[in-house]
Amino acid sequence: MSRILILTAVELEARALARQLELPALPSLPFLAFGRGTLRLAPVGLRAALLAQRWPELRLGLDQPLVISAGVCGALAPDLKAGDLILPESVIGPSAERLNVTPTAYARAVGLAPTARHGTLVTSRDVVATPADKAALHGRTGAIGVDMESSQILTFAAGAGCPTLVIRGVSDAAGESVPPELIGLVTEAGKLRPVRALALGVTRPQVLPRALALRHATQRALAAVARLLTAFTA
Repeated sequence: MSRILILTAVELEARALARQLELPALPSLPFLAFGRGTLRLAPVGLRAALLAQRWPELRLGLDQPLVISAGVCGALAPDLKAGDLILPESVIGPSAERLNVTPTAYARAVGLAPTARHGTLVTSRDVVATPADKAALHGRTGAIGVDMESSQILTFAAGAGCPTLVIRGVSDAAGESVPPELIGLVTEAGKLRPVRALALGVTRPQVLPRALALRHATQRALAAVARLLTAFTA
């Protein structure tokens, strides 16, 4: 197995992917992480805010690993649906910088997932939550999907001389909204706020159907990502 470091934004993504990849927890690290041999997986927070802090320990024993930004994204292209797999050739950052993934890693991923959607991903500093905002971002950038971490991960990895790849699954379609109440359920470090989640069920019960639908869509998206990661890391 090659040296591979898989980075997600939130703990939910990391736990789901680790479960499907059958990766045990790594108690030797002071934060949530999973791995086996030269394969390692960990969350680095929303907007990859914890990446620089966690990087030295994540890299221990891994000399210039392939760094994979993995997890969910929102669709910008109208024809994408929840659960679809996106393999972007490049990522547009919040300052309009364009970062390309490593061609050899990208070619291998495409060969393993021929039905995945190709194109450009855009990284936003904030959640792009409404159909109108998604349409506007799609029109400005031509990107097919949006996340909040990939450009930061690619920039950091490239600066460390590491090859890169992005594998994302669609959790919300271009015509779907993400209620603002749900956005606040996750901390900047990527942890769920359980008390706030329970309170939301009491104070805003009308949001629950959308929350459940988004949860199911996220599970489908992560399952698609995990299938490709399983084949890629075999």
